[in-house]
Amino acid sequence: MASSHCFAPFVFLLLLVGCSGRPLYPLPSKEANGNRQPLQTSRPYNVAHRGSNGEIPEETAAAYMRAIEEGADFIETDILSSKDGVLICFHDVILDNTTDIAQHKQFADRKRTYEVQGVNTTGFFTVDFTLKELKTLRVKQRYAFRDQQYNGKFPIITFEEFILIALDAPRVVGIYPEIKNPVLINQHVKWSNGKRVEDKFVETLKKYGYKGSYMSKDWLKQPAFIQSFAPTSLVYISNLTDLPKIFLIDDITIPTQDTNQSYWEITSDSYLSFIKDYVVGIGPWKDTVVPVVNNYLQTPTDLVSRAHAHNLQVHPYTFRNENSFLHFDFHVDPYIEYDYWINKIGVDGLFTDFTGSLHNFQEWTSFNESDNNNASKLLHKIALMVSSYKTA
Repeated sequence: MASSHCFAPFVFLLLLVGCSGRPLYPLPSKEANGNRQPLQTSRPYNVAHRGSNGEIPEETAAAYMRAIEEGADFIETDILSSKDGVLICFHDVILDNTTDIAQHKQFADRKRTYEVQGVNTTGFFTVDFTLKELKTLRVKQRYAFRDQQYNGKFPIITFEEFILIALDAPRVVGIYPEIKNPVLINQHVKWSNGKRVEDKFVETLKKYGYKGSYMSKDWLKQPAFIQSFAPTSLVYISNLTDLPKIFLIDDITIPTQDTNQSYWEITSDSYLSFIKDYVVGIGPWKDTVVPVVNNYLQTPTDLVSRAHAHNLQVHPYTFRNENSFLHFDFHVDPYIEYDYWINKIGVDGLFTDFTGSLHNFQEWTSFNESDNNNASKLLHKIALMVSSYKTA
């Protein structure tokens, strides 16, 4: 599926203005009267993990717009909260690793230590800053071996700003937001009428028209998956929205943050049978699906086949192009890795830092109906030629 060429100028313009806000002019989707290319549903979903963050700092408007330009089916984000209850797109509960907070001496006294998933964590927490204060910060690349030229150029964005990026795309692009660390957020941020972060999360989705069960007409118009590592959050929001949900599964050593259940418990057949009433799929870390020893793949587990037997999709994370992330079996070639996971393991979606690579691989290798029609026409011509030769 080719991305629209007319989208590139808008990406460039957004970079120039530093992603300071939504453009005041109509984007291509607004000029097309809603006649946008639909979401592809014939092959595994290309999920832009925190945007195209292999190229541009994660969870920024520029990273998401780049991912859309490169062909993402869904743009993925992590939802945390500011001190004043505004939902923001940011992965870590602390600001230390991916912002320039250390350069803002006026905030030096904000460093705190909180318990996060059973571990005392020290840093500058998003929940201790208002949105206005967070907007003064600039995002930087997480990894030193990735392009550093965009460090300090882009601000943290809100959940609503993220949604508008998807809705303004020149084709239908889904969103894939995660309710991030809801236990911590609900401990430190208080909303009126006793509301929880899950309530505010769903209210925001409804405000922008996101609704409908998986593959329904409403869902195809504005696709969305809701994801979380916290099963109680997924069960809770099942009473608030029928949007499809994905249960994220961490490393085998990490229990669930809200129910303290082990990896082995939440991947058992009995638990999959329970959770399928609330979710349409699971999102496991890929090294738990296919174990790794000394950077070599081991025998795949049966998690994918068991999930499929429970009618659950499987969307593993995270696929990255760099040699430091590629196992030796893939010979420093991310396309070999994609081929392995799509065609041998049989997953239904992939979280990737490099949207363009996955999109190119799928474009070059996926079967489509036009190919079939062209092949049929060619075979028909050959048959006619053979037939005329025999009668001559």
